[in-house]
Amino acid sequence: MTNITDKNEVTKKPAPAWVSAVKRLTDYAVNDIGGGPRPWKFAWVINFQKCGTFFFLGFLMWYYQNFSTTAWIYLAMHGSYGIIWFIKDVAFPDPGWQKRITIVGGINAFVAVLGWYWVFGWLLISGVSQPQYPLADGAWYALCISMCMIGSVIMIAADAQKFYTLQFQRGLITTGMHRHVRHPNYLGEMMIYGSFALMVWHWIPVLVLAWVWIGLFAVNMIMKEASMSRYPQWEAYKKRSKWLLPGVF
Repeated sequence: MTNITDKNEVTKKPAPAWVSAVKRLTDYAVNDIGGGPRPWKFAWVINFQKCGTFFFLGFLMWYYQNFSTTAWIYLAMHGSYGIIWFIKDVAFPDPGWQKRITIVGGINAFVAVLGWYWVFGWLLISGVSQPQYPLADGAWYALCISMCMIGSVIMIAADAQKFYTLQFQRGLITTGMHRHVRHPNYLGEMMIYGSFALMVWHWIPVLVLAWVWIGLFAVNMIMKEASMSRYPQWEAYKKRSKWLLPGVF
C-alpha cells in the first residue's frame, strides 16, 4: 500500500523567480493567448497529436515509399506510444490537461511543441536523416525499443499511482514509483522520446528535446518541488531521493 503523509502543511518554499516567470509565460501561451472562446481541452489537442502519430507515420511511409526495417520499427515505437498515451488518458486522465484553452493556445501547443515530434519521423522516413548508428543496426534497434518499452512502463506506473492514490487522500507520495525518484513520470517520458531521437540519429530531435526538457520539463519539476515543500516530510524525502535517476541525479 502506498504511504501518504498527513495533511499537516508548512510554509512552502517559493520557486526561483525565473522559473515562475517561464511557467507563467508558457501557461499563457497555451491556455489564454488570443482570448475568446475556449472550444477544446488541452487533453484533446495532446490526444490528437498522440493518436494521429501512427497514421501520420504510415502516410509518410506510403508517400516516400520507405518500407525499410528502420521505418517499420519507428512506426511501431512512436505510433504505438501514441495509442498507449490515449489509453492511459482514458483510464486515468491527468487533471492538469483537462482545462479548456483558447483557439490560439491550442494551435500554439501543437506548433511549438507537439508538432515537432512528428518532424522526428519525417526526418527518418523521408531520408533526410541517413543514420549511421554507433552499433550494429540490430543492437541499436534493441537498445531503442528497450528504452521505449521501459520508459512507457515507468511513465504509466507513476501516473497510475499518483491518480489512484490521490483519489483517496491527498498528500506527498513517497513510496512505489516515487520511493527513490521524485519525478518518475518525467523520467519515463524522457526515456521514450530519447529512444525516438536515437532512432532518428539527427541533430534536430536533440534540439527539440533540449527545448522541451529544459524549458518545460525542468520548469514543471521545479514548480512541483516548490509546491511539495509545504509538507513537513518534504525535506527528509528530498534528502533520500533523486530527481530522475536513483542514486545518481
